Amino acid sequence: MPRTSIAYRALLRLGVLLAPTLDRSAKAAEGHRGRSSGPGRLTAWARASRDRGRPLVWFHASSVGEGLQAESVLLELRRLHPEAQYLYTHFSPSAEGLARRLPVDTADYLPYDLPATIRPLLTALAPDLLVFSKLDLWPELATQADAGGVTVALVAGTVAPGSGRLRWPARTLLRAGYASLSAAGAIAEADADRLARLGVPRERIRVLGDPRFDSVAAKVQAVSPADPLLALGGPGTLVAGSTWPPDEGVVLCAFASTRTTSPEARLIVVPHEPTETHLQAVESAAAALGLPAPVRLSAATEPVPLLLVDRVGVLARLYGAGMLAYVGGGYGRAGLHSVLEPAAWGLPVSFGPRWRDSRDAGLLLSGDAALALPEDPGLAAARLADWWRAMEADGSARSAASGRARAIVESGAGAARRSAELLAGLISSRPLRRSPSAAR
Repeated sequence: MPRTSIAYRALLRLGVLLAPTLDRSAKAAEGHRGRSSGPGRLTAWARASRDRGRPLVWFHASSVGEGLQAESVLLELRRLHPEAQYLYTHFSPSAEGLARRLPVDTADYLPYDLPATIRPLLTALAPDLLVFSKLDLWPELATQADAGGVTVALVAGTVAPGSGRLRWPARTLLRAGYASLSAAGAIAEADADRLARLGVPRERIRVLGDPRFDSVAAKVQAVSPADPLLALGGPGTLVAGSTWPPDEGVVLCAFASTRTTSPEARLIVVPHEPTETHLQAVESAAAALGLPAPVRLSAATEPVPLLLVDRVGVLARLYGAGMLAYVGGGYGRAGLHSVLEPAAWGLPVSFGPRWRDSRDAGLLLSGDAALALPEDPGLAAARLADWWRAMEADGSARSAASGRARAIVESGAGAARRSAELLAGLISSRPLRRSPSAAR
């Protein structure tokens, strides 16, 4: 059985000790508290509600993006195994909202990956199947689960070419966890090859596609045509989603330029973190460019030239109000955010130059459904404004790009079902950890 190394355990202990001092933000503090207190809550749930006559499937996904991939697989698996109990854990505080709405028996933070925490938690929960989403696999949890007879799997397996996990020493430290996998669903052949480099036995990897395509398509289909958010855009509207300050600098300049020839153009800005400080900075930047004063979503009753979204959880619907989309993250280190959500609405998509770790952005570019902007902010704003005006003026070109974007999303459908079938086979091929008769 693979085991984590002394070096990995020592580094984790050090990291946990230093976590409160390395990042003093409110979000980091919230996550630290959740991960520290999570074992007690999960153990209490196990004592009160764990039915060992039913299989327990434990899904883990780090944050919202990974969680959405896991969600679509979980929903399909519930159809195949409605008798099972389901547990969902996350690492980031940003996933709390998603965790609360998932159809699971309980959801909470994943505790820190320390032996003294993981061993008793696995004993209390007695899961039959542990499923990691995307790449957020924790070696202590995976190896301890495997050693205790739990089947360990990965779905939506994605490894970016530049992932730090592929380099030394991370690859060595994490290898035991990946070697513990009984099955892994990769989204593409290149990801399968990189998972094998991380330590997953090649014969246990299958290429199943990306469940996120199913997730975003279902989300768009679930939006009511009468949703009031859809009425806040219209022709000429660009929705800038999950933006950071560098993104907003480019988008606001492009908007100012576009309005000189297309005064009917509208912009909806959806900051990734809509704190009051961030919102005020956007308002100041708009004023400096001579733009109309932004109207916050909480005060909006009708379409306005510049809408500033001051709450979370609405972006996926707001894309439906747009003609074009800009997706943030391509000018910073956080990584490009999801380009599939606007594409599922049929929006041509634009983004910054740091997109190469996003397979989805590459698919949209190769399918002529997206625009990648240059590094220089001035050139980027000019390029975005030109594209905005051209798409607004040429309805046939816009319609063709819209169709290509939507077709790319539709071409990825079915991955969630295939992933769920892989997991269902793992459940069906193993006995319950405790028989129904013994449970009674």
